[in-house]
Amino acid sequence: DLLTWCSVSVHSREVLQEILDTDLSNEAFPFSTHKVCNAAGHKVRAMRLSFVGELGWELHIPKDSCLPVYQAVMAAGAKHSIINAGYRAIDSLSIEKGYRHWHADLRPDDTPLEAGLAFTCKMKSTIPFLGRASLEKQKAEGLRRRIVCFTIDEKVPMFGLEAIFRNGVPVGHLRRSDYGFFIDKQIGYGYIRNPDGGVVNADFIKSGKFTLERMGVVYEAKPHLKSPFDPSNNRVKGIYPDNYHNVYKANAQ
Repeated sequence: DLLTWCSVSVHSREVLQEILDTDLSNEAFPFSTHKVCNAAGHKVRAMRLSFVGELGWELHIPKDSCLPVYQAVMAAGAKHSIINAGYRAIDSLSIEKGYRHWHADLRPDDTPLEAGLAFTCKMKSTIPFLGRASLEKQKAEGLRRRIVCFTIDEKVPMFGLEAIFRNGVPVGHLRRSDYGFFIDKQIGYGYIRNPDGGVVNADFIKSGKFTLERMGVVYEAKPHLKSPFDPSNNRVKGIYPDNYHNVYKANAQ
């Protein structure tokens, strides 16, 4: 009964402010909050979320209101060269930002610590939750495997399941891979293990020479502990470089 539509870009606040009857400033509408409001006269739920690493909002719209709300958004965004984008764009942008996909990056046998998602658990509080004891034990003992981001300079397509080698020894495989058009590199995420059975920590990752094998060809890969794109999360906060508007306008033309 509802459609989810996302507006994400440096101009998303300007575009949506024209059709929503609520204040979209950082103070009035912080990240990860939501409000019921009107969009071009239609009641919607607006959520300040983004799965592509840019300033943005989701609009949850009743099906009978989808077309007029969509038309209003496109009209408001015309002066900013607004375009439609689908899931292939989301796949590329989300992997560049380091956001996890349930069907690939996350499985039932991956823990939040291994997946780099400890911040989603209330480990620093006294609040009990299912699996807390196991996570505390895993944290104390050290991770035996963890997800790592890899980039390669060669323009070769990878799709997941490519083997990961550390110093010539296989340590895992990519779960997901796509091209990052902003950083202009192929990106892959995969879980790696220590072949000696030891912990996989930052030193283990930084001290190794990593390669990825695709169809029998080996490519040098650079490991990253954080996403190589906007690791400070400035863009989702609406903080862009001073010259970004000029670059954005030039690229749009």
